[in-house]
Amino acid sequence: MTMPLMRPKRKNPVLRTQQMNLPPAQRGRVALGITAAAAEGRFELQQCEDCGTVQYPPREACHKCLSARLRWRAQSGEGELCALTTLHHSNDLFFRERLPWRLGLVKLDAGPTLVVHLHGEVGEAPARVRVGARLDRTGQAVLIGFPNEGSPHMADDKMLREMTSDPKFRKVLVTDGKTPVGQALVRALVQAGADIVWVGHAEPWKKTGGLEDITALPQVTLVPLDLTNGRSVTELAGEIGGKVDIVINNAEVHRTFGIGSRRGTDVAKAEMDINYFGLLRLAQEFGPALKGRSADGVTSATAWVNLLSVYALSNFPPHGTFSASKAAAYSLAQCLRAEMRPAGIRVINVFPGPIDDEWNQHMPPPKLAPAGLASAIVKALRDGVEDVYPGDVAQEWLERWRDNPKVLERELAAGG
Repeated sequence: MTMPLMRPKRKNPVLRTQQMNLPPAQRGRVALGITAAAAEGRFELQQCEDCGTVQYPPREACHKCLSARLRWRAQSGEGELCALTTLHHSNDLFFRERLPWRLGLVKLDAGPTLVVHLHGEVGEAPARVRVGARLDRTGQAVLIGFPNEGSPHMADDKMLREMTSDPKFRKVLVTDGKTPVGQALVRALVQAGADIVWVGHAEPWKKTGGLEDITALPQVTLVPLDLTNGRSVTELAGEIGGKVDIVINNAEVHRTFGIGSRRGTDVAKAEMDINYFGLLRLAQEFGPALKGRSADGVTSATAWVNLLSVYALSNFPPHGTFSASKAAAYSLAQCLRAEMRPAGIRVINVFPGPIDDEWNQHMPPPKLAPAGLASAIVKALRDGVEDVYPGDVAQEWLERWRDNPKVLERELAAGG
């Protein structure tokens, strides 16, 4: 049974800050199919469409019938642990600093035999286990063997915590606490065990409902933060940048209508100033601090979360300029992910459908409740995924977009 994680001791400021060593990251193009699925929380393997064989490792052709008709299919991961071993020595710098490390040989019920990392609660072989795919600190997929029935503290396993961004005992910055989504996020993070939650608020003279309620929580500290003001971002980064472990950028400006329904560019500039340039200012100031602390103990800096929109995938004309600003932010977030990856910082992009807020009052159900969105973000941190599409509408749009982006564009232009 995994022992619950204890609150870490305060760091000795005299000791050097540990620098990140990443695990081996080289993968062939075919093998990246496992990574693409793991980035969204799925475990997939290749399956031959001609003979039905499930195979691992990934190949260009079926190892049984040599067919090239291979498709990635979701797997249950159920299997039998045949053997296990514990590493006490490694020539790789990443594993050398984290020994001992358990590995196992698992034969899946679907057929293939895999070498996997083993969760600490998996017992001696033979034993039934469940294999899942997770992203390691390089952003590449690795396979982990889990017990079929785990304890309530499974997430505190030392190895698993390396693969995820669990907010437990970590310090989090939420950039906007005035919105229902921001306030739901704060409550969800506190419930998940966050040590400190800094909550940004611009224009403090404006009284906002709910802000006093979250301020009363002992873990919450309000901080002035205006993403349209570079000086405000710089000053806050200088004050808390070296302490933040997780940044959640939920600040946004959302206005309806597209191009021809209003005159001028003021609204579009306001959306871009927060949704795109706000992210850029935040990344320039807080990014280097997170990268410098990515290996700093069990509560190291670990993740950056961007609240985007499913409208970033394909423009939704009734919210046209907002969609464009989120598409720009999505592109910038991909750049941020590439720059943060060498330090082992995970960038999580969240693509919700319409949220049940003031800017979607005329949208018919289903709409995503702020509490549901907050729960999805905390789950993404705990599961170590990269891309999240919470809500029924987002899932439907994603499926239609993957099937044919041009058809989706035509459907949205026609109002569907």
